[in-house]
Amino acid sequence: MKLNTIVVDDSSIQRITIAKLISEHPNLNLGGDFSNALEAKNYITNNTVDLIFLDIEMPHITGFDLIDGLKVKPLIVFITSKADYAVKAFDYSALDFLQKPIKKARFLVAAKKAMEMHHLKHDQTHDDNGPHLIIKSNLKKIKVYTSHVKWVEAFGDYIKVVTYEDTHLVLSTMKSFEIELPKENFLRIHKSYIINLDKVDRFNSKQVEIGGEKIPLSRNKKEEIIAILENY
Repeated sequence: MKLNTIVVDDSSIQRITIAKLISEHPNLNLGGDFSNALEAKNYITNNTVDLIFLDIEMPHITGFDLIDGLKVKPLIVFITSKADYAVKAFDYSALDFLQKPIKKARFLVAAKKAMEMHHLKHDQTHDDNGPHLIIKSNLKKIKVYTSHVKWVEAFGDYIKVVTYEDTHLVLSTMKSFEIELPKENFLRIHKSYIINLDKVDRFNSKQVEIGGEKIPLSRNKKEEIIAILENY
């Protein structure tokens, strides 16, 4: 699922730069780019917008004013040349805060956060009573929804259960933990990795990618694994 994304910035250079980064991102769809908040608000009112890259300092209506006027607020990444706005930006529950000029590496970090938050919100609306596991980590029992698990990784005598919210270290073997996971959604692709098939962004003959992390495929079962991924 791609996030419908817009960029709002009165600087044409910055707007074109960010729009290009959005267009090139495999998980973002560029819905539009706007030079002022009024045009952006009109678009948001009539279209589904998941994510906004939003300039703060704009003529007439600021980025903060735009957010104040929205009934349904998308995920927000504020962009500005002044770091002084950072505290106020997070008062608006901003997902991230980028300083101009925008660097690609920093943009990708913000996009990754947006993808993870979007998935988390979407999953939470469906799984309040959904499939889950009770794991013991750091001497505490924790309820983990299987739809939140991105992958499981071997870690010595332990395993790491990587979710959108956190990483849990659990005393278990890969084999015994694999039995607890839904077979239709999880696949062991390497002696050290079990992945959630729903979370795979892309894959090739050597690895799969989940949320920007590259996970190796087992050479012994490569063809079998790729066949499963292609038909999932």
